[in-house]
Amino acid sequence: MNAATNAYDTVRPLRRVLVANRGAVAARIIRALRALGLESVAVYSDADAGLPYLREADVALRLGEAPPLASYLDQDKLLEAARASGADAVHPGYGFLSENAAFAERVEAAGLCFIGPSPHWIRRLGHKTEARSFMAAQGMPLAPSSGVLPDDMDTVAAAAARIGYPVLIKPAGGGGGIGMVPVRDAAALAAAWQQARSVAQRSFGQAELYLEKLVEQPRHIEFQVLADRHGGVRILWERDCSVQRRHQKVIEEARAHGLDRAEVEAMAAQLSALLSGIGYDVIGTVEMLHTPAAGFVFLEMNTRLQVEHAVTEQIAGVDIVAAQIRLARGERIGDVLPACTGGVPAQGHAIEARVYAEDPVRFFPSPGPLEVFRPPQGEGVRVETGYAEGCRVTPYYDPMLAKVIATGAGRDEAIARLRAALEGFAITGVKTNIPFILRVLAHPDFLAGRIDTALVQRVLAAPARHDETDETDETPTDKRVA
Repeated sequence: MNAATNAYDTVRPLRRVLVANRGAVAARIIRALRALGLESVAVYSDADAGLPYLREADVALRLGEAPPLASYLDQDKLLEAARASGADAVHPGYGFLSENAAFAERVEAAGLCFIGPSPHWIRRLGHKTEARSFMAAQGMPLAPSSGVLPDDMDTVAAAAARIGYPVLIKPAGGGGGIGMVPVRDAAALAAAWQQARSVAQRSFGQAELYLEKLVEQPRHIEFQVLADRHGGVRILWERDCSVQRRHQKVIEEARAHGLDRAEVEAMAAQLSALLSGIGYDVIGTVEMLHTPAAGFVFLEMNTRLQVEHAVTEQIAGVDIVAAQIRLARGERIGDVLPACTGGVPAQGHAIEARVYAEDPVRFFPSPGPLEVFRPPQGEGVRVETGYAEGCRVTPYYDPMLAKVIATGAGRDEAIARLRAALEGFAITGVKTNIPFILRVLAHPDFLAGRIDTALVQRVLAAPARHDETDETDETPTDKRVA
C-alpha cells in the first residue's frame, strides 16, 4: 500500500480553505465548505472581479490580470494568497491546477492540506501515459497507444503508423477533452499536432502529447471513486458521458442506460479492489470506453473532482464535494458515506446538460454581458453556476455558463424535466448552445438510448430549425480552460 495512506492516523483539523479556481466549481466548493462549518477564501482575476460567489466567500483576494497564466495557473500567487489569508487547506476544483502534482506537492510543503489525491497518485495516475502504463500493469484492458512523444514529426509519424489510423492526439497532463485532436490520415498529422500542443500549453501549462488509437463510436462510461487515506474505497456507480462534441462532454447521465448491469457491477468491483489494493485516496474518476465487442477498455483516470459529479450526487444522496473535503483531512469512508452506497440500488435517474455561451450552430464562443440570466426552477431541477444577471462572460476562460441537472424516477421523466428546464432558462446578451442541446434531447437515438460518441454527429447531420441558424460574427477559438 502506498505510504501516503499511512500519513493520516488522526483527522487533520481544518478551519479555512482557499478555493483555487473560478466559476461554477468555485461557487459549488464554497457552498460545501459552508455546510461543513468551514471558512472559504475565494480568489479572482481582474476579469472575474464581479462574479457573485466572491461575496459569498468569507475572504476574496485578487490574483492578477485575466490570462490564466497570470492568475489561476500562477502557483506562486495562489500559495501567497493561502498564506496571506491564513488558509490551512487548498481545494483545486477541476481544470487549471487540479491535476498538477507539483502544485499539490508545493501546497503540502507549505504545511497546507491539498484537498485531492496524494501528489503521488496525481503524478502516477493524473498523467495520462503514466496512468495507462500503471493500469495495464494492474491488468486493466487498454486500446493501443504511445508514450509521451517528442516534438519531432518523424517520431510522431512513426508512432501513428505503428498504432494505425485513425489516432487521437491527447495532452498527457490535461483533461476534460481539452486539446484532443482526432487524425484520420498521415497528411493531417503535423497540423493537428501543433494545434494540440498550443492548446495544451495554454490550458495546462505543459505541452506533452501522446497518441491513442481512436475507437470508433464507443460509449464513454466513467466510474466515480471516493476513497479514504486508510485503504477504504467506494465506487458510486457509473455515469454515461457519451454525448460529446469534439471530445467535449455535453450531456451526462447517471446511471448508464441499457448496459448489462452484471458487466457494469463486475467492472466496478474490479476497480474497487484494484484501487483499494494500491492505496489510492480521496477522489477520482476512472474513464472507460465500452463497445459490445470489446467490453470495457481503460481510457484514463481523472485524479480530481469531475464537472459532472452532480448527476451522481442526485442518485446517490451524497455530497461528493463535502465527502472529498472530509476524506482529504483523514476521515474514514465509513464515517463519510451512508451505508446505502455499498450496494443498494441508486435512486432514480439524473441527466446533466452543460450550457455554454456559444453559437448553437457554429459553436464559436459568444462572450458578452448577461443582460438577462434567470436559471430555471422546478421539481427535480438543479442548476450550478458561477454567474448572475449583469455579469460579463469574458473570452479568457471556458464559456460554460451553467450546469442544469434534472432528476426523475426514471430516464424518461428526467429527460422531460431537463427539456422543460432548458426551455425556461432565460438568457440574453450572449448566444447559448441550448437550442443544440434540445435537438440532442429530442433525437430518436437519444430517446431510445442508442447512445455513443458519434451521436452528436448524427444530430448535426439532421436539418436544424430556422431559429438555430442565425449568422454569427464570432471568431473560432478554443478557450475551454476550466
